[in-house]
Amino acid sequence: QVQLVESGGGLVQAGGSLRLSCAASGRTFSRYAMGWFRQAPGKEREFVAGIGWNGGTTYYADSVKGRFTISRDNTKNTVYLQMNSLKPEDTAVYYCARRMSTYSSASYLHTRGDEYDAWGQGTQVTVSS
Repeated sequence: QVQLVESGGGLVQAGGSLRLSCAASGRTFSRYAMGWFRQAPGKEREFVAGIGWNGGTTYYADSVKGRFTISRDNTKNTVYLQMNSLKPEDTAVYYCARRMSTYSSASYLHTRGDEYDAWGQGTQVTVSS
């Protein structure tokens, strides 16, 4: 069973930047699309960004488009989320997740959490105003 471990969260002022990392165990990481989700207190989990199995496709929630960038390094079994121009409303626990199907792309069709079968433990991001 794959294990996903997020890191890089923390406290940052509005307008600042953070880079989240998600390291995956095992030897099949490169076959799977990956996603980042977040959940703020009292709110439902929401999709943030997704990346296809080979990094060739990406998709973003409208709320982060132009500010966040998802990327991956399949040689390091790691997916990243670069977050710039952070806002207080970005405060949440951020989770990375692995899509169920292999060799798939990222698009608006793949933003539901139930399409992902492995999740990390989450990393807290807090943006102060």
